Amino acid sequence: MNINHFKNRLKHVIKKCDRTFIVGHAYLDLDAIGSALGMYYIITSFRKQAHIIIDDEKNEKGVDKVLSEKDFDLSIITSQELKKMSPSSKDLLIVVDCNKNFLLQSKNVVEYFTNIVVIDHHEESDDSIKTSLSIVDTKASSTCEMVSDLIRSYKLKPSSYISTAILSGIILDTNNFVLKTTKETFFAAYFLTALGANPNRVQYYLKQDLDEYIERQKALTNIEVLHKKIALTKSDGKVKYRREDLAKIADTLLLFNDIEASFVIAPLGDETIGISARSIGNIAVNEILDHFGGGGSKHEAASKITIGTIKEIQKNLIEVINQYMNNM
Repeated sequence: MNINHFKNRLKHVIKKCDRTFIVGHAYLDLDAIGSALGMYYIITSFRKQAHIIIDDEKNEKGVDKVLSEKDFDLSIITSQELKKMSPSSKDLLIVVDCNKNFLLQSKNVVEYFTNIVVIDHHEESDDSIKTSLSIVDTKASSTCEMVSDLIRSYKLKPSSYISTAILSGIILDTNNFVLKTTKETFFAAYFLTALGANPNRVQYYLKQDLDEYIERQKALTNIEVLHKKIALTKSDGKVKYRREDLAKIADTLLLFNDIEASFVIAPLGDETIGISARSIGNIAVNEILDHFGGGGSKHEAASKITIGTIKEIQKNLIEVINQYMNNM
């Protein structure tokens, strides 16, 4: 459902609370940070106190660039600092770009709050966060698109910096308006640009490191095509990848003829293997990665696995994909 249907209720919830804390998923990307900044701006526009919770020890480069360019006093705290602030029933937690507790910056954050609002564009499931208000629009391209709609509905005029950060989240999640893009997505981009969003800065946020790009290409040399429409590739396991690296490889695989969905398997750490998946929409990749404890939407999904080898995970993934395709 469109977020504008909740605008009055959301405004009421924010204004009746003393403090609002904003949190996104672990390993923040531009959609998570852009929507967090957009909500921070909305909350402070209502003359209420706001804080963004970030526990990531190392940010994705685009997120670092956005945060380094902030042009106002931005309150960023850790979950440990949150604990010291002793949240009460008069405080509010807003979760952006995520609706599952185990994917958050800190799994313990929700325990401090009785008032919780989720703003997200990913599919909900049985393990989604139990909230007082859940605003989930799976038709939206991104959480940033949803927050842009809120800003327009409230007739607010954020700075060029905030508008640019929000636009960057839209462009990231649509892969430059290629995936999950509707007329509402283009209108949101137009609206943000009219407010002063700078497309040149967005491209700067999205710029890639050359060495990392070369490393990612190695994962594109071992591609297997399943059912003539699903591309699956894995790394050799010698190099650790970041979550956003796997997502970019999965995005790249969708650019090839006849490919409707893609899956990438690679190590994220010494004991963690990641799967990133993308789809043009005909194949619900989130339903496939549900079998691996993942989350997301039919267009994009991801999973972190701590048991098994890359080869074993690949075998299991192929079995699940085959089962899914046979049941379509």
